[in-house]
Parts: sequence; structure tokens; C-alpha cells
Amino acid sequence: MAGRREGLMRGGGTHSLRMSRIAVAIAIGILTGLVFAFLYPNGLFRSDSHSLPRRLGKSDDLEVESADCESSEKVNALNEDIIALKEKNDKLKKQVQELNEKLRLAESGKDATVAQPLVASGEHPKAGAFGSVKGLRTNPPVIPDESVNPRLAKILKEVAVNKELIVALANANVKAMMEVWFTSIKKVGVPNFLVVALDDEIEGFCKSNGVPVYKRDPDEGIDSVGRTGGNHVVSGLKFHILREFLQLGYSVLLSDVDIVYLQNPFDHLYRDSDVESMSDGHNNMTAYGYNDVFDEPSMGWARYAHTMRIWVFNSGFFYIRPTLPAIELLDRVAGRLAKEPKSWDQAVFNEELFYPSHPGYDGLHAAKRTMDIYQFMNSKVLFKTVRKDAHLKKLKPVIVHINYHPDKLPRMQAVVEHYVNGRENALDSFPDGSE
Repeated sequence: MAGRREGLMRGGGTHSLRMSRIAVAIAIGILTGLVFAFLYPNGLFRSDSHSLPRRLGKSDDLEVESADCESSEKVNALNEDIIALKEKNDKLKKQVQELNEKLRLAESGKDATVAQPLVASGEHPKAGAFGSVKGLRTNPPVIPDESVNPRLAKILKEVAVNKELIVALANANVKAMMEVWFTSIKKVGVPNFLVVALDDEIEGFCKSNGVPVYKRDPDEGIDSVGRTGGNHVVSGLKFHILREFLQLGYSVLLSDVDIVYLQNPFDHLYRDSDVESMSDGHNNMTAYGYNDVFDEPSMGWARYAHTMRIWVFNSGFFYIRPTLPAIELLDRVAGRLAKEPKSWDQAVFNEELFYPSHPGYDGLHAAKRTMDIYQFMNSKVLFKTVRKDAHLKKLKPVIVHINYHPDKLPRMQAVVEHYVNGRENALDSFPDGSE
């Protein structure tokens, strides 16, 4: 029994010793953990992006400030690099545009049997699948040349919006109509318009009414006509004067002053052609073209000959882009009017636009578009059709051009009364035509 008790006591001592060692180890582990937790509150292996907040000393503040400064300097450096690369890219784009234009000019001088438009890469395009091929409709703009007229260039930078503006020529003979004209433009909120004053009186009148105005440098050949010329004579001057606007890279919505603006016209343009003009046509057929059959009975079986008809573009209201064909059109019309002083500018304008090339004559290769006759409305459409139609009378045109009637001012005022002031019978007292 004594031996058995001794063995039990020896075994119990061993077990007690083992337990005490484990307790000591646990205590050491806890103590070590507390020490490390105190010394390294964020752990031995910490990631800066996921570290917990800690108390910062002065040295830590300096480190953060230094890092912030370094980061800010890097951002500024990157921004400067981006700006420099953008400027370099813009210069390269301009060089490509200039080279393409030079290449186009070189190609146009050759007697090529097939003239294919060049893409930016300089390669000739391939024809696509049936029904998918579209010819070049929109010619590229010319490279602006401010040396042509630095004073006008400065004015246009201030007046134009998106490189386009309304332009009208005026002398003192149309002062009353011009007041209705610019008042309607201001009313619809169009800021980008300019009057080319042909005399001192109109220049002063524009300035006193807050109307942007430009008076050309003295040119007796033009000034003498501008001061005393009637409506048609003055109208012919625009083809000479507009050239500088196009050379400076601006698109122009040329406007006579016998026009009332009821909406912003720039919201209703396509801008896909060299010339986009209102029509003198009074319905869809006459404005947009139709097949007119000519009957000659003496020809027997071949008595019927088909012809294509379209009523003329109105040279008192058209949008013209700064392209080579557009500038060529202005040169052609101005040149012919100088040689043919009795010619009507609108007739010459249309002949140069529409006549095809034929023996002894090279036609103009310009893209053209007819404006919607119920948006850009001539006075024949208004007084002969629209005012008598209950449905059409509800439409609000973009502009109304009093081109078919000599009593221009009272009809302009009536248009304002009807469409702006809401007087329904304002148009009723006028005859369809002129008396």
C-alpha cells in the first residue's frame, strides 16, 4: 500500500509539474503578445493601403506632408504632359488637314477620268456592298487665312458662334425693314449676327441699337454702289463681300433684311452641302423638282420629251460653308455680274449652281440642298397657301421672307403681329399677289 501510495504521489507530482509548465508557457505567450501589441499596434507586417489609424508624431507628419507634396508634383507633371501632348496632337491634325488639302488641290489639277475622294490615310476607298455606297457629299472646309482681313477676323471671333453667323448687307434705303429684321433676330435669342454697313448712317444706326456691325475699308468701286444702289444692285455686292468671311473659315447664313425670324435658324440646318438655300418654289413639286413632259405632236411616236424642272434657289437667304466649291461659286457670280451689269444676281447664282459641264463650259462641282419650304417660307407660300389652310396656319415657320411682294414693310409687320403677337387676322387684309 505504501509502495502504491508512493507511486501515486510520484505520478501526481509529474502531472502537476507538467500543468505548471503549460501555465507558465501560456503566461509567457500572453505577456509576449501584450508586449508586441503595445510596440506594434498595427502588426509586424502592415500594408499602407489597409493600415489602421494610429497616433502620428512629428516625424510622421513630415513623412505624410512629403508624400503629399510628391504626389501633387507628380499629378502636376502628368497634367503638363497631357497638355503638351494635346497641343502636339492638334498641330499634327492641322498638318494632316493641310497636306490633304494640298493633295486634293494637286489631284484636281489633273485630267483624271475618275475622281475618287481621298480618305485621311491617303488611300483610295473601296466600293462596299450593293446599296451601301454613298458619294462624298460634304466638302472639307478651307484652311482659315486671317491675313486676308485681320480686322474682320477679330470681329468674327467675338460675334460668331461655332464658326457661323447671320450676315446682312444694308444701306440707309432699307433702314426701316432692317429694324424689324434685327428686332426679330434678337427676339428669338440669336446672338451671332452681323450687319455689313454700306454707309455711315447704317453703321451709326446699328451701334445705337446694340447691333453688331462691320464697315469695310474704303473701296470706291463698292462704296458708290452700296451708298446709292437699290435692292437688286446691293444684293449683287454680297458675292464679292462674302468671300472674305469664307476665307477666314466661317460659315455664313446670308440674309436679306426683308425677312422676319420666328425661330433660331441654326437649329434647322443640315450643314451637309456647300450651299443650303431657301426656294422660290411654292409647293413640293416646284421647290424640290419634278419631271415636266414636253409635248411635240409633229414627232409622232416620240412626241413626248421629258424634262427636269425646279424653281430657283433664293439668293437672298442661303447658308454657305467655307469650302473651295463655295468660294468658286462666289467668284463666278461676282465675276459675271461685273461683266454683265444688267444681269440679275439671283439668275446668275442659279445658273452657276445648276448648269452642267458641256462643250465650252466647265460646270461648278458644288453640293447643294433645298431648305424645307414650310420652315424657310417665302411670301408666296404664306399669302397664297398657308394663311388659307387651317392646318398649315398652325405651323410656325423658322423665317418668313417677303420676297414676292413689293409692299415689304407692312407685310413684315403683319407677320410679326400674326406669329409673335398672336393676332389671327393680321394677314387677312393683304392680296395674294401685288396690286
